[in-house]
Amino acid sequence: MNIYSQKQQWKLGLFIVALIIVFTSLWYTNKLVTSIANDEKSKIKLWADAVQKKAKLVKFTNDLFQKLQTEERKKAELYALATKQLNNEMSDISFVLKVLQDNTTVPVILADDKNNIVASRNFDSTIANSKEGMAKEFEQMKHLYQPVEIDVYKGQKNYLYYKDSRLFNDIKVVFDSLIKSFISEVAINSAAVPVIYTDSTKLNIIAFGNIDSSKISNDAKIKATIVNMENQNTPIEVDLGEGTKNYIFYEQSPLLTQLKYYPYIQFGVIGLFLLIAYVLFSTARKAEQDQVWVGMSKETAHQLGTPLSSLMAWTDYLKANGTDESIVTEMNRDVMRLHMITERFSKIGSQPTLQDEDICAILKNAIDYLKQRTSKNVNYIVDIPNTEIHTQLSAPLFEWVIENLCKNAVDAMDGKGELKITVTDIPEGVIIDLADTGKGIPKSKHKAVFKPGFTTKKRGWGLGLSLCKRIIENYHNGKIIVLHSEENKGTTFRITLNRG
Repeated sequence: MNIYSQKQQWKLGLFIVALIIVFTSLWYTNKLVTSIANDEKSKIKLWADAVQKKAKLVKFTNDLFQKLQTEERKKAELYALATKQLNNEMSDISFVLKVLQDNTTVPVILADDKNNIVASRNFDSTIANSKEGMAKEFEQMKHLYQPVEIDVYKGQKNYLYYKDSRLFNDIKVVFDSLIKSFISEVAINSAAVPVIYTDSTKLNIIAFGNIDSSKISNDAKIKATIVNMENQNTPIEVDLGEGTKNYIFYEQSPLLTQLKYYPYIQFGVIGLFLLIAYVLFSTARKAEQDQVWVGMSKETAHQLGTPLSSLMAWTDYLKANGTDESIVTEMNRDVMRLHMITERFSKIGSQPTLQDEDICAILKNAIDYLKQRTSKNVNYIVDIPNTEIHTQLSAPLFEWVIENLCKNAVDAMDGKGELKITVTDIPEGVIIDLADTGKGIPKSKHKAVFKPGFTTKKRGWGLGLSLCKRIIENYHNGKIIVLHSEENKGTTFRITLNRG
């Protein structure tokens, strides 16, 4: 198993562990949120029940209040009837006087048809003994309730005016305080949930609490907020005994809403942190790899320098001693190839100088050299235009790429097959395709083959294609990909170079 496969397995294992941790944490957090939500729902239910019970108490109090008001009206009417009966000779005087005396709570004023006060009862002594005080009370009572009309004698009429008793007013103050307390308790609720108290139209807000005022700043927002609340919880109906119903709308607390989204925000932040950390570590690792590449290349070039100089001296010696010229020529050619390889290694790590080169000539030269040094069972098919195609290149490095790809193709074919090199001139640049009839590469490995350490051979470091990618993409701003590959049928690599 090569180092790349081991690294992939480690990555997969760590990814699975990370997923388990994430899902476990999400599950546990969701469980906590659900528990809190259920607890809050219980509190809301208790609060809603308490509101409904208090609403019933308010309604009951209001009903009593209405009954008391009706009873006081009846008292005033009975007082008027008793007054009328005083003028009736046939009436029971003792009964009438008793009725008049029993009214000890409702303030009344008896006036003739000319608005002159005839009699009064149940007023404070300071008011009853003051003509101005009684006149002021009389004017106020005219606007409170419809007077009771009394037919006195032959069309002559008196009018009985009355107002609420002090007891009734005290109860009214208590009732008003109860209403205010009820509304306040709805708005400032113990469940701490957003709440809106409306009238029967469900649009006019009477009170609200624990809600952002921006959500109810206009009619459209009020309607949208109320609809949203109604979708979450059935509104509480409030019947205060006045013939219409009010409504209390409520929703989940902001804290619970925040808790629902907290896990995702938490993992988003953690994910962002891990992504930044990964990018930083990858950059540092890539820089370290670059340093290793540069150091290895410089050392290789240095180590090749001494034997190369010796070989050059030996070829000169053989030539001077009359060795076969063809042998010396081939040896010189190999020595020049070693010199080029040394130059290639020396260029790694420094930005090479790109020059205007004829790519067709460079390809033909590289392939001619390889033909003589590979198996005769490999059939080279070269489809290169006879015209010149110029682009910016570093010739030694580009030849290195072609040699690596061709050697890999020969190895993939086990020294027997067909290798086709095609050059296509396009307006944007030039395309070089190298197609073999070898073992092929699985689709899942198309990108992995360019990773350092990836290899399917028993020997080698798996650096050849990684080096090709570095030279084409980093130094020439081009692109190299596995264009097509099928197992046991072959592989096509494509190199794309820009024109300028």
